[in-house]
Amino acid sequence: MSTNEPPLLVASDIDGTLIDDTERIPKSVREAIIRMTRAGTVMALATGRPARWLRPVLDQLTVRPVCVCTNGAVIYDSARDQILQQHALRPDVMRRIIDAARLVTEVGVAVERCGESAFAPEEELFVVAPSYVHVWDADEYGHADEAEVISKPAVKLLLRNDSLSAPELYALIKPLVPASMAHITYSMNEGLLEVSAPGINKATGVGELANYIGVSAREVLCFGDMPNDLEMLQWAGHGVAMANAHPKLKAVADEVCGSNNDGGIADVLSRWF
Repeated sequence: MSTNEPPLLVASDIDGTLIDDTERIPKSVREAIIRMTRAGTVMALATGRPARWLRPVLDQLTVRPVCVCTNGAVIYDSARDQILQQHALRPDVMRRIIDAARLVTEVGVAVERCGESAFAPEEELFVVAPSYVHVWDADEYGHADEAEVISKPAVKLLLRNDSLSAPELYALIKPLVPASMAHITYSMNEGLLEVSAPGINKATGVGELANYIGVSAREVLCFGDMPNDLEMLQWAGHGVAMANAHPKLKAVADEVCGSNNDGGIADVLSRWF
């Protein structure tokens, strides 16, 4: 992407990137997004969050963007509350992945399912087995035995081990799950892996959106901070890692900007808008 030509699509991760550590979008970033969208550049969110977790972020924006959710498995139009695309794991594949993981360590299991709306009952969208230990406080979710949890297609399979870090868990399980079976990543250091359909990641999701609006990869600017942003930053015409990003992101990014707490996104966008 040329420094003289503004990006036509900007896709940003949310946690650790767009929002600061108090879960607010810094004022400088909000103002930069307003200038950018007024200039005609499309804003998108690209997140590991499901669509049901977007409202607190969307309420801080003056635009209602199309969102690449669940690490690329779901494309969600937040203006119309409409699921545009979804890619799900089959039940038999989830069973094979769980069985493979348990050859090397204990894992608890949960799934994210995709309803027709982000406002569908949460207990229908997020379902956990008795073995699953929550990473954060959660009140609204469905309970079922493990066979029932994985009995329907899911846009994300969660594997949890609260005695290991995410990198440790990834190192154990990833070699046992070929890319042709599923895509495995993580977005936090706690022992939680996020599993998607094979070949599905944020890059494929943003790529689907770019194709829809007629934008090439070289015209896309992306921001991220964790390993689930890796493919997206490599794919984009210009990939930017936050100052607080995981070393893997900084190693592949075209540049490193300020931290999420310092409004690093605004500094980059100010070159064009």
